[in-house]
Amino acid sequence: MAFKAVIFDLDGTLADTLEDIADTLNRSLAANGFPTHHYDACRFFVGNGLENLVAKSLPEAARTEAVIHACHAQVVADYAQHYINKTRLYDGIPALLDGLSQAGFKMAVLSNKADAITQKICGDLLQRWHFEIILGAGDRFPRKPDPQAALFLAEEMKATPAEVLYLGDSDVDMHTAIAAGFYPVGAGWGFRPVEELLNSGARKIIQHPTELLGYHSITN
Repeated sequence: MAFKAVIFDLDGTLADTLEDIADTLNRSLAANGFPTHHYDACRFFVGNGLENLVAKSLPEAARTEAVIHACHAQVVADYAQHYINKTRLYDGIPALLDGLSQAGFKMAVLSNKADAITQKICGDLLQRWHFEIILGAGDRFPRKPDPQAALFLAEEMKATPAEVLYLGDSDVDMHTAIAAGFYPVGAGWGFRPVEELLNSGARKIIQHPTELLGYHSITN
């Protein structure tokens, strides 16, 4: 297979956003009298948007629509102010993006994080590189793992599904890639265990971003 485009997940793939997300979440939980969570626990809440993150973090008995809605509103407002306190690109990501750009790959970002905050993070961290399109969650497409948004990105990059590498760190990402007909590559440095990626259909696992360089074609 010959590839011409790469679609990236954001959280846990390009950027280590975990501590800012967890800090924001824990401030809301504490303010409402709920138990807080360590960073390692929070990594399993991330991946399906902030509302799902809030619901998963609450004690089961507290997961009412009213409580989830109130805490979610607090988290959204807080995160908008504190999204970049600790967030950074993973080591090796700048070299990967440099290499892909020099090799002529088209690049895009697809996140389940709300589009407004996705644009802010990418604007702060990724302005050195050209991305054909950066897309977060909104009303236009269903969230991943539904493939509609992913296929839209491929169309915007004028790439067929078979020409797209998809790099992500979760089962949601692998399921998205497979549903869209992309080549699913697991980011072994991300939020979720490698076993989850393999069990969700990852064709390859890479442990450092620059391992993706040179993937003009893969036979496997």
